[in-house]
Amino acid sequence: MLGAARWGRNSVYCRYLSLAVIAIFRSACYMSHVTTAIPHTYAIGIEPEDIDFMGHVNNANYLKWVQAAVIDHWQRLAPAEAVAGHLWVALKHEITYRKPAFLNDDVIATVLLEKVQGARAFYETIIKRGEDVLAEVKSSWCCLDAETLRPSRLANNVVEHFFPKTDVKD
Repeated sequence: MLGAARWGRNSVYCRYLSLAVIAIFRSACYMSHVTTAIPHTYAIGIEPEDIDFMGHVNNANYLKWVQAAVIDHWQRLAPAEAVAGHLWVALKHEITYRKPAFLNDDVIATVLLEKVQGARAFYETIIKRGEDVLAEVKSSWCCLDAETLRPSRLANNVVEHFFPKTDVKD
């Protein structure tokens, strides 16, 4: 019961927490625009060397596909000077494999930038064959300055290319 008085319904901590939640809710209700990321599709070509001893695409190839799709997303949406001045390196991939891919499959990766935080970007990539989800990938990336190879924050005007603002209709 130690600390119960501190966190009770009428405690000072609880009242401050309640005020913070109300403030966040109010600001969300009064937003005049919403930002949503632009999804990017990337066609994946399956090569004979991608096939493993079990007759389907080796799981390691999914990482290659995600990297190609994310980099293509960056190169297509970012301004040319930002593309020239920055490089991306993968920090982490979390892959959930759903179904195997085979040599003659038409496979598409859909990339969605979830957020940019400092020098890091967080992506979700869905790899599909038609309507079948083959894999879901959550990944984080670090933006590097192309000259110094040190982590680099992206300018807000660059990030806005990925999260256009749209007006909310009442």
